[in-house]
Amino acid sequence: MKENILELIKKQKLEEDCVILAHHYQIPEIKQVADYIGDSYYLSALVSKLKTPKIYFCGVRFMAETAKILSPDKTVILANPDAGCPMADMVSLDDLIEFKENNPNHLIVSYVNTSADIKAQSDICVTSSVALNIMNTVKDKEILFLPDRNLGRYIKEKTKNENITLWEGFCPIHERAELEDMNALKSKQPDAVVLIHPECKWELVEQADFVGSTTEIMDFVSKSDKSKFIIGTELGVLESLQKQHPEKEFFLLYDEFVCKNMKKTTAQDLLNAMQGKGGEVIKLDEDVMVKASKSLYEMIKRSSK
Repeated sequence: MKENILELIKKQKLEEDCVILAHHYQIPEIKQVADYIGDSYYLSALVSKLKTPKIYFCGVRFMAETAKILSPDKTVILANPDAGCPMADMVSLDDLIEFKENNPNHLIVSYVNTSADIKAQSDICVTSSVALNIMNTVKDKEILFLPDRNLGRYIKEKTKNENITLWEGFCPIHERAELEDMNALKSKQPDAVVLIHPECKWELVEQADFVGSTTEIMDFVSKSDKSKFIIGTELGVLESLQKQHPEKEFFLLYDEFVCKNMKKTTAQDLLNAMQGKGGEVIKLDEDVMVKASKSLYEMIKRSSK
């Protein structure tokens, strides 16, 4: 049945001038039919360069919103409208506006895992892959970093910048990883290299052999001569690595390192969206898009220096 659905998706794609974008955390079937697979920064930087008028996004809502903001002339369709991000929901617009009113001199730096409304109130956006480089360019500023306190702590430690105020948000999936999990797995696989995403808690990050975004973790494995790796991020990365490097062994940091929201999008959802039977066309307020685009293009500009 799945084979049939995938063939129908490929056939539908030939009939449309469109592209399918997928995040690394998507299920294998989605990645099998996607035109481009990547992390948040790669996909963000890519969308404005695409020539096709229609984008089917297999990810969570903030990603599809980001695609629309950077390509307002394109039709962006979120394959599963129920795919949200709990961390993005940990920032309310009212709370951020109140903070800005009380702290008018703070630079607002938002992780890309935020809604369009929050990006519109931000000065700069960052992704985990470019956060350190960008934050090193604003070390002389008072900064509010939101919403991820774990990525924020990592940035604060690495840049040695005490002028960063952290929002109390987090990724529930990465937050659930414990040092005990890492130590237990390391005792069973002492030769394995520990690769950790900076959305994990600091006690894991400081004990890791390498810390990086999903793409950086995958690049590290590709360049490494080691054969065993403990993967401290979502299951989808491990699945991609197993496919790319069948000669190497990979161990998930803990068994339930799975983002249920990222896994919500099925091949049937994508097919339904392409056939006009499902999905959601992303529509955003014009003013919000203009303001949010400034923070996103600031990210792209600063990260390309």
